[in-house]
Amino acid sequence: MDHNLTLITTLAAGFGIALVLGFLAERMKIPALVGYLVSGIIIGPGTPGFVADVHLAAQLSEIGVMLLMFGVGLHFSLRDLLAVKRIAIPGAVVQMGIATLLGMALGWIWGWHWGTGLIFGLSLSCASTVVLLKALESRGVLETMNGRIAVGWLVVEDLATVLVLVLLPPLAGLLGGGTADAAQPSQSIGITIFQTLLQVVAFIALMLVAGRRVLPWLLWQVAKTGSRELFTLAVVAAAIGIAFGAAQVFSVSFALGAFFAGMVMRESEFSHRAAEESLPLRDAFSVLFFVSVGMLFKPAILMEQPLHVLAVVAVIILGKALAAFVLVLAFRYPLNTALTVSASLAQIGEFSFILAGLGVTLNLLPEEGMSLILAGALISIALNPLLFAAVEPVRNWILARSATARRLEQRGDPYAELPVETERRFLQGQVVLVGYGRVGRRIASAMQARGIPFVVADENRELVEGLRKAGFAAVSGNAAEPAVLIQAHIAHAAMLVVAVPEPLHVRQMVETARTLNPDVEIVLRTHSEDESALLRKEGLGTVFYGEEELAKGMAGHVLGRFVPASADGMTANPVPL
Repeated sequence: MDHNLTLITTLAAGFGIALVLGFLAERMKIPALVGYLVSGIIIGPGTPGFVADVHLAAQLSEIGVMLLMFGVGLHFSLRDLLAVKRIAIPGAVVQMGIATLLGMALGWIWGWHWGTGLIFGLSLSCASTVVLLKALESRGVLETMNGRIAVGWLVVEDLATVLVLVLLPPLAGLLGGGTADAAQPSQSIGITIFQTLLQVVAFIALMLVAGRRVLPWLLWQVAKTGSRELFTLAVVAAAIGIAFGAAQVFSVSFALGAFFAGMVMRESEFSHRAAEESLPLRDAFSVLFFVSVGMLFKPAILMEQPLHVLAVVAVIILGKALAAFVLVLAFRYPLNTALTVSASLAQIGEFSFILAGLGVTLNLLPEEGMSLILAGALISIALNPLLFAAVEPVRNWILARSATARRLEQRGDPYAELPVETERRFLQGQVVLVGYGRVGRRIASAMQARGIPFVVADENRELVEGLRKAGFAAVSGNAAEPAVLIQAHIAHAAMLVVAVPEPLHVRQMVETARTLNPDVEIVLRTHSEDESALLRKEGLGTVFYGEEELAKGMAGHVLGRFVPASADGMTANPVPL
């Protein structure tokens, strides 16, 4: 019997210490990710005591990368990105460029090769999706316009980083890497890039054409067996199998293969179930990924090169945040949005580790650079909750002391007011519809079919612009602010319909509406049973709770299909119609 239990000891130590430190981090209001990284440092070769198998941990982390990217692809929505494309795409590209240049400048000061500085700067330019989503969810702003902009911005960063991961191996020689590719003559670089891009395009085409048909069909066949474990196995096998096959056949990264596996699986009607079933395994291997990254960190660098660490942290927190702040203001978004996006991007995480790890493998980045990136990640992630908490106080402080900031905050938004010709059509008896999402769109369609005039109020300026081009009345802004409802002429409206589940803001909307128009009818939507009961108790309006209305509709359909078997209707044996 083989008593070499390296795998078991690595898993036991990694999971056990990560659990303890992750729990302590959460209790300290710090992302658990910090605890996972620190646990890797504890069992890594850079600290005394037990040392786990670094090579085995690296292979386990590859599975973590696959499942992480699979999860990103499974939740990637092109529609959400397009909703904020005008600010997210140029903003992310420019901000990544600025952060990369700042990283290259540090590398030049430290005497590094320009290719090393490029990889280092790129690693500092991409923020953590995991950290961002957790921060936005904990503050209840994930579904707000600020949250959508931040997430869209990060999606663009993720896609750009995936492209870098694809192009990096063939470009390693040109960038000064010490791999076999470095011996290639310079004239073959163009051919190598062309071949790589051709392989990537072929893989993407295969996934979008064949994969989006085969994978949903496969999930349907497995789902028909009724076996939960088979369904989970099918999801995991698809994620890892496609990632491995993409690497072997098309020479693309595991990350890209897993990302497109998730993206294609999203097309299936079982996408939500696939995400739910694979979540525990994704979480477990994601923890191993962060633990393995922590094992590469050398704590001595904090004492040996403290100024280098401070410079890296300054680029991440100050450089990236300031660049995002200026860019968002340049796109004429309010100060609160600029501060929220800046706080969202003032950290680095999983993609930085993946990119830096590839750089080390290709001899493009020294171990010192990896340790600096890890130090910057640990510090920036730990400080990120404080940055989010400071958004509102900083906004108030800036507005109180800067006349320029107040002018920027008050500057006219062309979509925050109804045009004069629109006002004449919607000055009396209209419906003010707050939110134009899946629910709001259906309500608007029904009102349009009946010829009922309505004005849409939504935070998405691009959506409002599209509505106006289509001939609809719409204003941009948060309806919790009185100015937005005033612009929607709530004073002359017959009804206010809040089609977004906004428990934090709904009372402000109702209060404003009734102050300006005491006779207006209020219709509210909620997705919480407790919130529904509370709103009805307070008499804020007619409340519709999603699951309750679904149950009523289904019960009505069921009862409509049956009639009593006896005249008195008291039988317990109904007869189908």
